[in-house]
Amino acid sequence: MAAANDTRVGQCTVCGSPDLHECMRIDAMPIYCNVLWPTADAANNARRGDIDLVCCGHCGHLFNRVFDPGLMDYTESYENSLHFSGRFNEYAGSLARRLVDQYGIRGKEVIELGCGKGDFLAMVCAAGDNRGTGFDRSYELERDGGASSGNLTFVRDYYSEKYAHLPADLICCRHVLEHIQFPGDLLGTLSRVLERQPRALLYFEVPNALYTLEDLGIWDLIYEHCSYFTPTSLERLFSGHGFEILALDSTFGGQFLYVEATRGVPRQSLSAVGRHPVEKVAVDVSAFGKKYRSKVAEWTSILNDWRAEDRRAVVWGAGSKGVTFLNVLNGVGDIAHVVDVNPHKHGRFVPGTGQKVVGPEFLREHQPDRVVVMNAIYLEEIRGMLRELGVDAEVDAV
Repeated sequence: MAAANDTRVGQCTVCGSPDLHECMRIDAMPIYCNVLWPTADAANNARRGDIDLVCCGHCGHLFNRVFDPGLMDYTESYENSLHFSGRFNEYAGSLARRLVDQYGIRGKEVIELGCGKGDFLAMVCAAGDNRGTGFDRSYELERDGGASSGNLTFVRDYYSEKYAHLPADLICCRHVLEHIQFPGDLLGTLSRVLERQPRALLYFEVPNALYTLEDLGIWDLIYEHCSYFTPTSLERLFSGHGFEILALDSTFGGQFLYVEATRGVPRQSLSAVGRHPVEKVAVDVSAFGKKYRSKVAEWTSILNDWRAEDRRAVVWGAGSKGVTFLNVLNGVGDIAHVVDVNPHKHGRFVPGTGQKVVGPEFLREHQPDRVVVMNAIYLEEIRGMLRELGVDAEVDAV
């Protein structure tokens, strides 16, 4: 990652244009949403950073222009796995099978950059009897039996050209680019590496900035994410580094963007980009700040009303959305607990606000009046779990 004083600061972090337009600012947010803390005091004293979001008028990319990569250090304490959700596993498993079937990834070599705890890499390898190598500084050696297990190998390092000797038929990189201040650095590395392996397929997935702008997924704005990709900026990034884009579109209810590419001659005829030109992004950005403030005011009123009515509420989701929601609305209402299905988060505390994270079973006795679901795509799954637990609470999606 580049340093905060890199000469490229002040330009678009994707295309280098100086044509930047202010979007909005959020001060003093925890630098990590996916690092929980052992005590409430430690959580309340978590280090913070500012978000000053700007939009590039040339390629439509959004980024935090005051992001400091020197603050970030991804270690084993970084816990962002969504694979304890049946709904998410269904999505990830379907994606793994599609890549294997559509591109003939069988008996092949698969590399995943930023593999987390290795769940998706294991799915791709199982679906096609493939061999996988995962790179991630936060991988836990003890989590699933060590650094190597059968046809899987894990490397606790960032991928770089020193690993260019590793063969790759498929390179996956899901929800990593948004953490990199200058994502072109990674694409440049891959372009050079794949000169020797030009037939390799790339699959990259990132949060969809248009979902944030248009569907008001405002709780997705976190310090860890310094880059917010639109279809136009994602296309610009890949084509600008010598990749031919085979597919570029949204998925997971519009919340994610994905791109499938190989090293080759860039093409411009992408329907997803055509549907969302830069001019449309600029219109969305100009209206976003006002809509953001309106939504924060709405939830401030809701939580204050619940407190006045002595209604007990819990937040469901101790990931980025839940942490942002609680920090932006810090001091509003009386939310003492956050529910999450990931057992590795239980008993720990939310950065910035100090709520305790509990498992769904906690609600059997706690019996809240309201459950605030941070991602509507999980509503039916959560309602089913609440019925099984005998919890008769009203469920609200943000």
